Amino acid sequence: MRIFDNSIIRDMKTTLLAISLVLSTAMCFGQSYFKTDKDISVGAKQYDEYAPLLEGKTVAVIGNHTSMVDTVHLVDFLLDKGVNVVKVFAPEHGFRGKADAGEKVEDGKDKTGLPIVSLYGAHKKPIIDDLSGIEVMIFDIQDVGARFYTYISTMTYAMEACAENYIEFIVLDRPNPNGFYIDGPMLDQEFKSFVGMLPIPVVHGMTVGELAQAINQEGWMETEDKVNLKVITCEGYEHKDVYVLPVKPSPNLPNQNAILLYPSLCFFEGTVISVGRGTDTPFEVFGHPNMTKGSHVFVPKPNEGSKHPKHEGVPCIGWDLTDFGGKNVQKKQKLILDYMVNAYREFLDKDNFFPRKWIYK
Repeated sequence: MRIFDNSIIRDMKTTLLAISLVLSTAMCFGQSYFKTDKDISVGAKQYDEYAPLLEGKTVAVIGNHTSMVDTVHLVDFLLDKGVNVVKVFAPEHGFRGKADAGEKVEDGKDKTGLPIVSLYGAHKKPIIDDLSGIEVMIFDIQDVGARFYTYISTMTYAMEACAENYIEFIVLDRPNPNGFYIDGPMLDQEFKSFVGMLPIPVVHGMTVGELAQAINQEGWMETEDKVNLKVITCEGYEHKDVYVLPVKPSPNLPNQNAILLYPSLCFFEGTVISVGRGTDTPFEVFGHPNMTKGSHVFVPKPNEGSKHPKHEGVPCIGWDLTDFGGKNVQKKQKLILDYMVNAYREFLDKDNFFPRKWIYK
């Protein structure tokens, strides 16, 4: 389904109308929990479509561990095809997706010998030196459809840099696992940050390719120039489809249930409540040591996805959503804020429920 097209996007009203059409389409179809019977082929697999754009060009890739063409990483796939890949750029969590949320990601070298430039930390936008000699930039990262998931912020900055330096930008599109609904407020620009850069709802309903088209046409980049953009679409995907990711998109989203709950539970990151980082069920549980109600107890401990989890080593009392949480999101097709509202009501120290006012972001 093509939502944004250069010939029809003219202003914000058109964008919001297009978003509404996605939502109404999604609402009209029933869904099977956590499975799809359709054969969906991601943009990266449509090589014949984008190969002519790479021929004779020096190419850079913004990717991570989700940048797969079946069982082969995109960089290896392109090199095997004879594409002149000269550099890779890494988002939050690093090129191989191992770093904690918020952890500094260092520059380095890939196992292919290609230099890796980190686009996380103080260096979020490619600079002129990073782009020297590059003619085409490819973006291929699996998103999960929430405004505060930082891969789309990385894409925005990269598009800006390519627009400013006359570099072609190709998005190899992938389905949005939360693309079957749209919900939440638009971003208050006063609180614009890397965890919320774009004037879109919390759950935006778009694939990264559709979002890139909106960014380019609506003037959401901090440059007057538009980037030379090409989106390689998925085959067989519609927004009503339930798409189960073949690779976990980040260390603390290990399965489909967590991915569906993420937009709703991520609001807890702006509170004192733990969402299970440092357990085997991150974003499938929530709780706090001082909760008096709740049928589940978990103890956050350092692990691959969280070296220093909130309430480390302290039993947290709360709720377990592993059996029904994601199914509830699919059924209601909206953000479920009851979890946070009820936790706030039951938390005795309300003055300290929202530390540092991070919730505004």
